[in-house]
Amino acid sequence: MTSILVTGGAGYIGSHTCKALRRAGFDPIAYDNLARGNPESVKWGALEVGDLTDKVRLREAFARYRPAAVIHFAALAYVDESNLSPTLYYQNNVGGTAALLEAMRECGVGKMVFSSSCAVYGTPAVVPIAEETPYAPINPYGATKMICERMLRECSVAFPLSFTALRYFNAAGADPDCEIGECHVPETHVIPLLLDAAAGESASFTIFGGDYPTADGTCIRDYIHVTDLADAHVKAVRALLDGAESTALNLGTGRGWSIRELIANVRDVTGRELTVQVGTRRPGDPPSLVADASRARHQLGWRPRYPNVATQVTHAWAWRQGEAQTWKRMKTRPATAAPLL
Repeated sequence: MTSILVTGGAGYIGSHTCKALRRAGFDPIAYDNLARGNPESVKWGALEVGDLTDKVRLREAFARYRPAAVIHFAALAYVDESNLSPTLYYQNNVGGTAALLEAMRECGVGKMVFSSSCAVYGTPAVVPIAEETPYAPINPYGATKMICERMLRECSVAFPLSFTALRYFNAAGADPDCEIGECHVPETHVIPLLLDAAAGESASFTIFGGDYPTADGTCIRDYIHVTDLADAHVKAVRALLDGAESTALNLGTGRGWSIRELIANVRDVTGRELTVQVGTRRPGDPPSLVADASRARHQLGWRPRYPNVATQVTHAWAWRQGEAQTWKRMKTRPATAAPLL
């Protein structure tokens, strides 16, 4: 099988992508330092523990597996944390990507699918958001993704490199087969936090801002099932291996859901009540982020199979209920601020 190196392969999206790669006939190699990844999630290929900044370790992985391409997920991805510790984000996300690109250059690997983000757009004037929307990040996390995209473009001129930057919106849900799911330490994603409240793991759920210029006053986001994201990465890898030119693509459903709509869906799916309170806005939260993903449909032939947020909540709840012990082990891992390289 053709090997694909997956940095951050023990993380939420990375582990789901490793499963999709294996099903598609590839041999995924997860490269992760486990600072925030979960070794329990690495089930469809080898796990190589190491930092991107560890030149010897990284080049050993390239030499051992001779990957045809790299899918690069390894990054810190908490907006609030990036506001508090911007240098950590630049050191980790930008510095780690630079180290990886240099290793690829030295080892003759010239294909990369890069995990980018809608955070590069900031607060866009027009929604849905197309790829032509100008860069305007409003937090350090989004700025690091913007810089990494520029680095990819410049490296593609300097040496043989083709890439696809996938700018995705809000990853959600869990593997429909309940083999893996979502669990971060600390947890910041809205659906797991709502499920915490529904399961009684937390006393209440806090809405950060109820006065946004939206229909119900809460933020609107485009939630995309993690399995659909994984499928897009496989399609992007295939396209690059078949000679596709470098590009940047949005990944989303084209439909936005407010926080209050999410709450209603969680109540319906779980059959449980939850206590909700309204807090103040968080810095760096745009009112509405919804994708125009027509370019991905055209270039990759990709369409989301699970666009409805109720399905995403159902899969997340099913994994959590069915794999309760695994979830508890993952949840009780100590929180760390260490770089995810």
